[in-house]
Amino acid sequence: MSVLRIGNASGFYGDRFTAWREMLDGGELDVLTGDYLAELTMLILGRDRMRDPSLGYAKTFLRQAEGVLGTALERGVTLVTNAGGLNPAGLADAIRSLGDRLGLQVRVGYVEGDAIQRPDALTANAYLGAFGIAACLDAGADVVVTGRVTDASLVVGPAVARFGWTRDDLDALAGATVAGHLIECGAQVTGGNFSFFTELPDGGHRPGFPIAELHPDGSSVLTKHTGTGGAVTVETVTAQLLYEVGGPDYLGPDVVTRLDTVRLEQEGPDRVRVSGVRGTPPPGTLKVGVNNLGGFRNSMTFVLCGLDIPAKAALVRGQIEESVGTEGLEFTLARTDHPDTGDTEAASALLHVHLRDGDKSRAGRAFSAAAVELALASYPGCTLTTLPGDATPYGVFTADTIAQDEVGHVAVLPSGERVPIAPPTVTATPVEAPAREAGAVPAPAATRRGPLGELVGARSGDKGGDANLGVWARTDATWPWLRDWLTVERLAELLPETAALSVERYELPNLRAVNFVIRGLLGQGVAASTRFDPQAKALGELLRSRVVDLPTEVPA
Repeated sequence: MSVLRIGNASGFYGDRFTAWREMLDGGELDVLTGDYLAELTMLILGRDRMRDPSLGYAKTFLRQAEGVLGTALERGVTLVTNAGGLNPAGLADAIRSLGDRLGLQVRVGYVEGDAIQRPDALTANAYLGAFGIAACLDAGADVVVTGRVTDASLVVGPAVARFGWTRDDLDALAGATVAGHLIECGAQVTGGNFSFFTELPDGGHRPGFPIAELHPDGSSVLTKHTGTGGAVTVETVTAQLLYEVGGPDYLGPDVVTRLDTVRLEQEGPDRVRVSGVRGTPPPGTLKVGVNNLGGFRNSMTFVLCGLDIPAKAALVRGQIEESVGTEGLEFTLARTDHPDTGDTEAASALLHVHLRDGDKSRAGRAFSAAAVELALASYPGCTLTTLPGDATPYGVFTADTIAQDEVGHVAVLPSGERVPIAPPTVTATPVEAPAREAGAVPAPAATRRGPLGELVGARSGDKGGDANLGVWARTDATWPWLRDWLTVERLAELLPETAALSVERYELPNLRAVNFVIRGLLGQGVAASTRFDPQAKALGELLRSRVVDLPTEVPA
């Protein structure tokens, strides 16, 4: 067949449980993938493994597989998932046992070698590429389990196996990488988390999961099963393409994908063609994600109602600091209060108090009890939203690199044979594309006040302690204005928390988009963050809500 239909049934550990069944029953597929891993997930699996060395994989997948494994085998649909996490061999064994219990002959292959020995780390894993997956499929695997591979590799691997690509087929590999990046987050490309969700046929109620139709040249068509919710449009695809990326060079273990070469075209209802993608040789290193336990944390939230909100917050701060000391304390006053309202909640602000410490006892009951003890001895109307509780451990994520030839990438075939996967022989040192600043924007002839989101969409996300914020113009007429108007300086005005940080700005003209990488916004990563929006998921919508001077000649 000249087209390889690859569906996705999971974008994270906790995604829609029934999606595997929905995708298998919804229409024709060749491969069904499931992405379960994220930086936070690796921390969760690391803690699971500490309690029980036989764990370390996404247990949800095993329960999902119980209901669909027979159907997949009957219909010839191959399952490929990174649910193996920190223990792909363990999950592979569990799937074989499941097959035996169900009376099914299932051939399971798995990929390992991503685990890096770091005695001082809870987890350390290199992001492997697609060729180990391809080797398992070439050997006839019905199910392929991996540990930490790049998310896109779940799609690139089956394409390599189907079309016989080699490491020299850089453009094809890059095209498949884009397809993999687009479907890796499940329904997020079919209308989930979409800026203009009210325009979707079902209002964004229950978007279907995506399918990528891969062609031998690496081009693809993004679609979904007929009759499922959401939509596949150039804009929904653009939104996902901008998710958690940096500059135009998208680094991967098998290819560097040039995001500024991607072309999107609406081919028909719920069908978007992705073409023109170019690739260059990969770097000689792999990204390594490292998780460590950073200590313990606890939080209490005070409700401050009515008048004198700043003074009430200051009183609480002084009392808490006197009780437990100042080290590790963080106070955030959220001014959610409205003046002169008859509703208690609308008249109230929230004071979030966080404590992080290496000493569990100080961060635990000693802290939360000190907050509760203020109930009758602090500001008027004192109340809390939380009961006293113990501290919980938190993790710290960091990233570094390791040479590709220092990693023992191995495909374990269904027969048990172990096949080493050689690293690429041709690599190139990445040359970071220079961040671009907008040019001088001429003052429009006339302006009107309105939310920025009337003219643009946005998608934001996290990468360790950094955040990305992609903003796209809805029309060709809007793009020149957005390109010249949305500078780093203007971003700092609209989002003041970015003003003191290093911000890189990149233009993607084919997508009518600019992408900002905001360094350090999320501190030590989601597991350690006390930020209200710890993964920066809402950052794009915050930007769109800001009221600015919009050019009247550009229609909403």
